[in-house]
Amino acid sequence: MIDVSVLARRAVVAGAVLSGLSAATTVVNARTLRALSRPEGEVDASVVVCIPARNEAPRLPNLLRDLRDQVQCRTLRVIVLDDGSTDGTFDAAASVIGADPRFLLVRSVSEPPAGWTGKAAACRKLADLAVAESADCIAFVDADVRLDPAAVAASVAELRSSRASLVSPWPRQETGTLAEALVQPLLSFSWMSTLPVRAANASSMPSMVVSCGQFLMFDAADYRSIGGHDSVANSPTEDLDIARALRRSGKRTVLVSGGGFVRCRMYDGWSAVRDGYSRWLWSAYGGPAGTAAVLGAVSVAYLAPPVAAVFGSGATRVWGIGGYLAAVLSRVVSARAESGTEVSLLRTTITSSAHPISAAIYAALTVNSVRRHRNGSTSWKGRPLPRPRHGPA
Repeated sequence: MIDVSVLARRAVVAGAVLSGLSAATTVVNARTLRALSRPEGEVDASVVVCIPARNEAPRLPNLLRDLRDQVQCRTLRVIVLDDGSTDGTFDAAASVIGADPRFLLVRSVSEPPAGWTGKAAACRKLADLAVAESADCIAFVDADVRLDPAAVAASVAELRSSRASLVSPWPRQETGTLAEALVQPLLSFSWMSTLPVRAANASSMPSMVVSCGQFLMFDAADYRSIGGHDSVANSPTEDLDIARALRRSGKRTVLVSGGGFVRCRMYDGWSAVRDGYSRWLWSAYGGPAGTAAVLGAVSVAYLAPPVAAVFGSGATRVWGIGGYLAAVLSRVVSARAESGTEVSLLRTTITSSAHPISAAIYAALTVNSVRRHRNGSTSWKGRPLPRPRHGPA
């Protein structure tokens, strides 16, 4: 007969060990992760910054002002694509751009081709326009990103110094509501607590890629050599998959900290968080088996220990407390590595202490994402998302 109490104790011990390992990995990553730094002089490379924008009227003008104020870039062009917006995005952008010759504003009213996601299709249109600029580097920046005046130059300098085809400066993720504060820090925590980043940056393995589509800086020739966004036309996670495509072709991709140079408030409120994560979480782990395995590991590592800390007794409770504290430590360290001193340690500690709630929400979002994908109701910004023909690229 199975002794449930023994199984529960073993699960708590296993969870505490996993939490401890994740905390150790996070600490090592926080100490060794490369960060963008301001170059000493101007960067010689010519750069085209591409911005896909769909219904971004409240946010896009701030990014355009940031780009207008960029320094240390000898040749900088900015191309903005209004991708079928209905909220005045084009006019909002035009009011900021004015007669600045470095900016090109284009409007598109066509829907994505069959089998393409809206963002991939918009990025392809932007890349086609960028070809005429004969740029050395091409960057894709989301409309809700904010940039320090040296952000573009620093990213180009990192691209060249690391001899990479793609540099992904991880932005500081800003939050404004409780739902965002509970969920958004999981983005950096997910890779900082599981992946040795220095080894990942040195690796050619596609499975060890980390990249964030909020800001991607490419070597233009290498981007074109893999077909650009054609290679990820139907991917719900085109940022990861285009980096994987580069690695499969023998190119190098690098993740660095963009803190101090790049920041982004990705979502505004619970509805946006729910819809945003439900858009892609179904594809994150390679299929139902991988999703089940990850959710099982999350439950063991981040839910079993705090439950034991509250309801357990004796050694089981001690293991539970240890596992919970290790997870909180990991969250605090990853958040500080991402935001530095921009966010108070007290606020970071409070939100990190709610990690079991964050983990439970993440599991619920994953289940919701799988459900939406199976019934064909996955959409983003008013457009249904295509089903990948052969899985993610």
